[in-house]
Amino acid sequence: MEEIFRLGEISCPSGVLVIVDGGYLGLWSGERSPKEIDPALLGVDDPAMAAEVLNSVDFAVVGPDASAAARSFGRQPGAMLHDIPASKSVELGRMFDEHCLAVGLDARLEALPNREPHARRARRTAAEGGGGFLMFGVPVVVVGGIPGDCHLPVFASRVDFGDGVGPRWSEMSVRISDAPAQTSVPLGDIGVDWARVLFGDADALNVWQHDEPVDGLADVAFWGAAAEEAAATFAASELGEPGEDGVRGWTGLAVAEAVEKALALEAWKEETGRRMMVDFRPHSHHWQVMRQVRASEVEAGTVDVGDARLLCAMTSWGDGYFPVSADLDASGAVVAVRVRFSDAAE
Repeated sequence: MEEIFRLGEISCPSGVLVIVDGGYLGLWSGERSPKEIDPALLGVDDPAMAAEVLNSVDFAVVGPDASAAARSFGRQPGAMLHDIPASKSVELGRMFDEHCLAVGLDARLEALPNREPHARRARRTAAEGGGGFLMFGVPVVVVGGIPGDCHLPVFASRVDFGDGVGPRWSEMSVRISDAPAQTSVPLGDIGVDWARVLFGDADALNVWQHDEPVDGLADVAFWGAAAEEAAATFAASELGEPGEDGVRGWTGLAVAEAVEKALALEAWKEETGRRMMVDFRPHSHHWQVMRQVRASEVEAGTVDVGDARLLCAMTSWGDGYFPVSADLDASGAVVAVRVRFSDAAE
């Protein structure tokens, strides 16, 4: 039997809703060129690979058959190809030309003089009717036409899938109006590697602070087999955070002090191979929402960024690619946006 839960609500003043893995928002470039994002945030520490990332190129598909060619080429969602390593750009152009020749389409790739910022990708995608684009290879979905002057509820449906799987979310949905849906339009897939999905206003993401504390403070948390010994050694107490029984550490420290304590814990752990997890938690927007997620029975939380309210929730399925669709009424207006997880059980 399906159960319906209200996870919270969002607001979207810009009218453009972004659906993305909340763990990847440190990669969002906003109005800046993606070239300004540190490759280390992508896990790239090799200098040659970092240069490839920094010197990547964005291509527009142009020509009379541009739309059909972009769809049939099938390398990326949408009408553009983003973040192509410079060393691969010539080869990609050749492959695209060969594809168009083979299918009889008149189109070509045209390199942009500057890379397209993620905020502009979102606005352009929304203006084109909604869909997806890649953010450093991470699939993101965008939909426009969201009313910006109200709060919108977010619901989740839970189903017991049995066979050792148990109760999981089958879908999450942003409800925009009570008008009956006449059609459902696929928008693309979101790629999830951090087991969470975030519904956020496109403009709010431009000022999102993923790792930088908004108040200059940070927490340090640790747990595991050696946690009790570490607590005695470093004079740490229970963290006292809801949903984190047995987690010890310190809250509300100045960042420099928090870093010092986290490094000392890590060094102590490594010296003898003690089993323990250490987590440095700057008071960022990401920390604010994940603090609520950990305390919530439905593993969801909200955070206000400017005039927008964003919601983040755990998928209950872990990582994967999850399809997003928009329900439309008879006039073509969006009445709901849905993320489906039930396919993960198949």
